[in-house]
Amino acid sequence: MQPSRSNASSGRVVVVGAGFAGLEVAKALGRANIQVTLIDRRNHPLFQPLLYQVATAALSAVDIAEPIRKILRPYPSVQVIFGEVSQIDTTAQTVELNCGQRFVYDYLVMACGAGQSYFGHDDWAKWAPGLKSIEDARYIRSQLLLTFERAERSADVEEQKRLLSIAIIGGGPTGVELAGAIAELSRYTLARDFRSIHPDATQVTLVEAGPRILSGFSEEVSTYARQRLEQLGVRVLTGQSVDGVGPSSVSIAGQEIPTGFIIWAAGISASPLARQLGETDKAGRIAVDRSLAVPGRQGVFAVGDMAALSGEDGRALPGLAQVAKQEGIHLGRALAAQIHDGTPLPPFRYKSRGNTAIVGRHAAVFETAGHTIKGWFAWLAWAVVHIYLLVGLQHRLIVSMQWLWRYLTYDRGARLITGDDGQVPGRAVVPNPRDPLKTSTTARSVQQNEDSETVFSDAKETDSAV
Repeated sequence: MQPSRSNASSGRVVVVGAGFAGLEVAKALGRANIQVTLIDRRNHPLFQPLLYQVATAALSAVDIAEPIRKILRPYPSVQVIFGEVSQIDTTAQTVELNCGQRFVYDYLVMACGAGQSYFGHDDWAKWAPGLKSIEDARYIRSQLLLTFERAERSADVEEQKRLLSIAIIGGGPTGVELAGAIAELSRYTLARDFRSIHPDATQVTLVEAGPRILSGFSEEVSTYARQRLEQLGVRVLTGQSVDGVGPSSVSIAGQEIPTGFIIWAAGISASPLARQLGETDKAGRIAVDRSLAVPGRQGVFAVGDMAALSGEDGRALPGLAQVAKQEGIHLGRALAAQIHDGTPLPPFRYKSRGNTAIVGRHAAVFETAGHTIKGWFAWLAWAVVHIYLLVGLQHRLIVSMQWLWRYLTYDRGARLITGDDGQVPGRAVVPNPRDPLKTSTTARSVQQNEDSETVFSDAKETDSAV
């Protein structure tokens, strides 16, 4: 449903979430000098495609993050509010923060993104963290590196073997990229630094419940990715589901597998705020019409991972950065035209620029327009695409240099164990710092990151509730 003409004349726009979609909406409206209030509970956008590189010590968090205020500095009509939305009243057309502050809107854009889904087993999050925020990435990095430190000081051969066993649940792009990166980290980087253990003997196991990994790609690509992972020593298990997750093991198809660390890369769930707008699908997304409007909700729109929308071919649009970015650009321009001129909202048309995933060193897959590229050229295409998507010229230059150095030396420069995660405990696995049972971590804390820049952490399981 399109907003009324009276709403269009005032044009107060509230955008919730500063991901790919939310930022593009804000920038398009800012160029048109329209008053926008952008609300996010973090002061930086989340660059999900490269989070796995932070988690595997290839990049530092500040290499892929930029303050929201800096990004939107050129747009004086855009106000940034650092806060968390708790309530949406579509009748009164207000959004309320958890501190009680309210904002009135004529147009509301929900771009809150998605968090991890454990398919009804949220208790597993304590032992199998997901990768949906910078806090998650830094925690996984610390725990990953700590497994090798614990193995180094252990005199028990069986305990060493268990600690050097890492399980990744989910065979999508994130799981595949994590598996390849961890295998390379252990074999080419850490293998030179330890004396009592052999990191190159680390057993990385990738588990996928479906019949093949990278199910969103062609069967040819899936086969290639599996072969490359197996060449790196990764054990790939397909058609097998996870029955249970514990502090020192994972149960797969009834078989208990001892592990030193588990990473969850299977399933996403949209922000719980979507449920305040109406019925949601199994992934927690709200259905939108072709103009990205939420049916039955005056002036309300959903974009990115919060929106359930099919392409012109009838297939559901994937949860990719390029989809969110295109939706944000389209909606921002469309709203600007309607507010200024009353122009009807045009339908959104997604133009796929291909799907890509990296498997390992100079090995990637890239599919576009019926063509498939594998190997070195696909790896180069993957690098170009992700450099382009990064916000800020300095980040593009820094990441490019980091990748070049890593490629030439096999080294990884972000191998620091920091904060509470760096305390070596007596247990094999440190509880997730976002676990409410952990009393040493407050609900909100200010930490010093590895690059001596202060980062605000909400200390929550996922980044789904903006």
